[in-house]
Amino acid sequence: MTASAVTPGITDKVMIEMKGVHKWYGQFHVLKDINLTVQQGERIVLCGPSGSGKSTTIRCINRLEEHQQGQIIVDGTELTSNVKHIEAIRREVGMVFQHFNLFPHLTVLENCVLAPIWVRKMPRREAEALGMKYLERVKIPDQAKKYPGQLSGGQQQRVAIARSLCMQPKIMLFDEPTSALDPEMVKEVLDTMVSLAEDGMTMLCVTHEMGFAKQVANRVIFMDRGEIIEQNDPQTFFNHPQNERTKLFLSQIISNH
Repeated sequence: MTASAVTPGITDKVMIEMKGVHKWYGQFHVLKDINLTVQQGERIVLCGPSGSGKSTTIRCINRLEEHQQGQIIVDGTELTSNVKHIEAIRREVGMVFQHFNLFPHLTVLENCVLAPIWVRKMPRREAEALGMKYLERVKIPDQAKKYPGQLSGGQQQRVAIARSLCMQPKIMLFDEPTSALDPEMVKEVLDTMVSLAEDGMTMLCVTHEMGFAKQVANRVIFMDRGEIIEQNDPQTFFNHPQNERTKLFLSQIISNH
């Protein structure tokens, strides 16, 4: 399955725009002049060595990290210190982390319905129906009454994806969603993400899974030392990288596998 065969459903609507974004941690310049436009339905994979700024980039999109310079506009709303804007954007942007961040004292279904009830003010019965719909979507409806600690890592990550989907977001951000998993559990999480991509979800994914990038991404972005070094469609990116740093990164990945 090639990326173009997944879905051509990219629209002209801009969902995310980053213009001249800079971020520092003290003296450390972690993001340097990031310019990125993401259209509705686009699926983007960010890759690069550890510490290159990939996770910080996507964490800035829902204000988990604060940028100090430049503009970030999500679905027409600019991210500033305005709390109302931040809350509005977080309602529309789902996030799946490396560690599942599930509430251990709540069942799987309770983890899923918490945000729709509290944030969207959805009646409990409606939220539970929605929760079951998305647990079916990620193929674990039979785990609804269990607690996270009773599930495998792969199942917990699929619960985390279902929980994000229950907010019916317009954009999904994935921050290395498989890096904490045992190798045999990686595929089940990636399969879930592939099926989301086939539904036309706007997705930004930080990952080291290059097979996933080849299969799903419309665009692969390579970052190094806080900068976007290269971006292209997967075919060009993997077969004809333009930058020497990209070539080195790809050759290291191939030799490690």
